[in-house]
Amino acid sequence: MKSCGRALRLTVYLGERDTWHHRPRYAEIVRRAHRAGLAGASVFRGVEGFGASSVVHTGRLLSLSEDLPVAVVVVDAAERVRAFLPQLDELVDEGLVTLDEVEVLEPGDEAETPEPGR
Repeated sequence: MKSCGRALRLTVYLGERDTWHHRPRYAEIVRRAHRAGLAGASVFRGVEGFGASSVVHTGRLLSLSEDLPVAVVVVDAAERVRAFLPQLDELVDEGLVTLDEVEVLEPGDEAETPEPGR
């Protein structure tokens, strides 16, 4: 793999029942990220977790939760992600938002990747 450079990863942690004008909040974040022309956005549904409320939400059979944790992840150039933050300000009134610098790698031809130990 070869490096494509640095980027910024935006992660928004929510509950899956969080809504914005009767729509899932995570879906509105993805819609706005797409409209803003960001490189991509993915939503990951957690199996178990807790947040500021300290209530544990779990998908285990005996205690099925209707409000599992959800993470929306966006990776793009730092300036594009930072330009998107004011829209999140409007959408996220509780939960957690994090930013991390990341290195983006481009998958390449396996022949270009040296074998371990060589």
